[in-house]
Amino acid sequence: MSVAPIKAFSEKARANPELGAQLKACLKIKELRALSAAEGFEIEENSLYPPNEPQFTEDQLSERLVKALLRV
Repeated sequence: MSVAPIKAFSEKARANPELGAQLKACLKIKELRALSAAEGFEIEENSLYPPNEPQFTEDQLSERLVKALLRV
């Protein structure tokens, strides 16, 4: 359960506005994982949740995913 691909995908989405917009449009974990896979990042779903530290910021995700992943 490595967070390295999550962190790398998050950083790429921050650097690429188009990808960032696609990420923000994701409403479900499977959509986020499909987008990351299309960009070459294999993300295991259980790596997205605690006890792992969040690798995305609130402004990168849809409101629904913020609630699911960031526990705000």
